[in-house]
Amino acid sequence: MQELVPSLLFSVLCDDIRREDNGKFILIGLFEAIGANSFPVIHPTLYVINCWCSGLGTFKQKTRIMNKSGSILAEDTETTFLLKSLRAKYRVIARFNNLKFEKPGEYSVEIMLNNDLKIRYPLLVEKAVK
Repeated sequence: MQELVPSLLFSVLCDDIRREDNGKFILIGLFEAIGANSFPVIHPTLYVINCWCSGLGTFKQKTRIMNKSGSILAEDTETTFLLKSLRAKYRVIARFNNLKFEKPGEYSVEIMLNNDLKIRYPLLVEKAVK
């Protein structure tokens, strides 16, 4: 089988993910920013769900949360997956517990495929407005 690098159909941040009996996923509490009254702050649970499609072959994916200086704040275990046809899709769910954000600012989510950066998007951590 000839390898064809897949496309990232979506990457979503949320508070929780559930799966129904029929296989559908329920994403709860979608967000792109975290608000806190004081810092440092511990964010209890953060999920990232990624969906890959339109590829052929075996691939390795990793999700990372980066701090403002570009250092890794947290990363999940690398997931290996196989796409057997161009119509196949594969979802990778990463769960991060007790993330510590030292101060407000722009952090980032990075999605890696075979050790190559596929997308980086901001995760804003802000002082909550009372």
